[in-house]
Amino acid sequence: MMDLKKKQKTNTVDFNNLNEKHLSIQLSLDGFSFCIINKTEKQVEKLEHFSFQDNSPSPEKLLKNVEKLFSEEKALQKRYGSVNISHVNQLSTLVPKSLFDEEHIRDYIKFSSKTYTNDYLVYDELENHDMVNVYIPFVNVNNFFLQRFGSFEYKHSSTIFVNTLLNTFKFSEHPHMFAHIGEHQFEIMVIAHDKLMFYNSFTFQTKEDFIYYILFTAEQLELNPENFELVLAGNIDIDSDFYKIAYAYVRKVSLLENRSQLKFSSNIKEETRRRYFTLLNQYT
Repeated sequence: MMDLKKKQKTNTVDFNNLNEKHLSIQLSLDGFSFCIINKTEKQVEKLEHFSFQDNSPSPEKLLKNVEKLFSEEKALQKRYGSVNISHVNQLSTLVPKSLFDEEHIRDYIKFSSKTYTNDYLVYDELENHDMVNVYIPFVNVNNFFLQRFGSFEYKHSSTIFVNTLLNTFKFSEHPHMFAHIGEHQFEIMVIAHDKLMFYNSFTFQTKEDFIYYILFTAEQLELNPENFELVLAGNIDIDSDFYKIAYAYVRKVSLLENRSQLKFSSNIKEETRRRYFTLLNQYT
């Protein structure tokens, strides 16, 4: 029997005038988050997260978990004015736009991820940054959403993460390394010399795994831990063991501020906005 564990809860939302509401969903093999945005007021009215307690997650189990969640959560049973989805997995790769050819889309990802002949590959364009993100979405869940919502937009979560931070930090005077931390996966992104220097995602279990990848990435890029700024987002706060071990090895460590133009209900705190950074930046 599948266990859906709710980790975040906010006040109930007013479901009148649903055409003026937007639904953003973010899903991974081990979790599901959604927020409801009042498009007129540009305010986040509801934010929820559920963890899927599966010992061996798979796309098939993800679909079953999503179906169960939709049968139980009344907010997900409504029809909204607009819907977008982001997929969180490690089946993606960034490609310079000048080198991208859609006819060879499978070639770009096969070197970084195991693919099968029946995998469905798509790509997102990163506007103003001359890159595309090639990835494999959860097609079975997309088909379920198509039945429920009729139409929606979807992207890979790393597209949102990279694009948002490049828009904000590209012209910073000194190098920045960003770490976005999830339940069992985290992303590292480095911006230096007015461009994206590095992006990758890693699985981890311990804080030692985490700091190993941080320091190894810095070493490979010849970044001195005394000079670059490490900015942390996602499932982290100043009291976290991950924050503490980062601060022990890197001189400049900070928590990412969510600079979204959205307004938030009073019960959605700053640490919640940081934890759901990509979800809250899906809607623009």
